[in-house]
Amino acid sequence: MAADPLKRVVVGADPAALASTVADRFLVRVQARIRDGRLAHIALTGGSMGSAVLRAVAEDPRTADVDWSLVHFWWGDERFVPAGDPDRNAGQARAALLDRIPVPAENIHEMAASDEGLSLDDGARAYAAELARYGERGLAWPSFAVCFLGVGPDGHIASLFPDRPEITVTDAAVLPVRNSPKPPPERITLTRPVINGSKRVWMVLTGAEKASALGLALAGANYENVPAAGAKGRKRTVFFVDEAAAAEVAPDLIDIDY
Repeated sequence: MAADPLKRVVVGADPAALASTVADRFLVRVQARIRDGRLAHIALTGGSMGSAVLRAVAEDPRTADVDWSLVHFWWGDERFVPAGDPDRNAGQARAALLDRIPVPAENIHEMAASDEGLSLDDGARAYAAELARYGERGLAWPSFAVCFLGVGPDGHIASLFPDRPEITVTDAAVLPVRNSPKPPPERITLTRPVINGSKRVWMVLTGAEKASALGLALAGANYENVPAAGAKGRKRTVFFVDEAAAAEVAPDLIDIDY
């Protein structure tokens, strides 16, 4: 398998340094997007690195200069658990950043929680309808300025897991997920077309246990087997990794300037 020249790798020394690097790039990108009054739609991810990046954004003094009324936050996936459950990606993002900045409540687009009166299927349909309100380019969803994704050791992204039907769906924006191989079993996820409609897909991953998935994604593995291999932004696809995860990356793929 030949490496995809459009996919680049940015390496940080360790998770803390990497979080600062991603936060810096994120603030630069958001400011560039909203400079002329345009909206910036951002898709967030969960997990320890997703939260670490958002905390680094919150702690950066440049955050005070952002007009957050022009920024809309979405999620690539969510655990279908009660609203106050600590497993909720939205709750983690609020604690790390969203509750610390003056972003309007209507700009925060959470997926349904299990105790809000919607079924799993209805929750997925409701999120698809919300996305459609901001559709761009003739599509029923916005083009995210940045779509953050975590990558599991198995290569999964959002709640699109290897060798499951959700990764192949192209005729829906949002799907319910049942019997997830990773708990909790019920989730809601964006589909590949929505992810790949993003201007930039930024995958953030750390640790030696992610090195194999990273290598397969860079080498162009079948996305049905390695979903991370099928995630691609329209303008840029970047893997932000620490040195442990980058152990198997060819030097010519590492971008020292991005």
